[in-house]
Amino acid sequence: MILALKIAAFACGIIFAGLGLAWWISPSFPSDQLGVPLLTGIALSSQIGDFGSFFLTLGGCILIGLARNEKIWMYPPVMLLAFAAVGRTIAWIFYGASLTLGMIALEASAALLLLLTASSLAKSQFQRKPI
Repeated sequence: MILALKIAAFACGIIFAGLGLAWWISPSFPSDQLGVPLLTGIALSSQIGDFGSFFLTLGGCILIGLARNEKIWMYPPVMLLAFAAVGRTIAWIFYGASLTLGMIALEASAALLLLLTASSLAKSQFQRKPI
């Protein structure tokens, strides 16, 4: 079970990091996949920079956590995914955005997978030691 969690988390890490790199290398591909039309001018700069950094941070933290066997690295990606799902819900409730249940479910599932994976990893080096 632990190996399956780590393999699934590794796949998520590779996919997220790949999406981040794709935003930098060929932004039309991830924008099509996510249903986000490419903007222009300063908005395009923000779009490529922000989306790229979001996905690279997700993937990078997951892969570092797995490589170092430290659960602390899983928590930033869990937070990013959970906040993205909450933000989508807020956009639907308050701002008339489309309800994207598929994307929300994917983000929530990935966050849960990473929480389960974190529980299988070694304790963080930053955890308090008994006196």
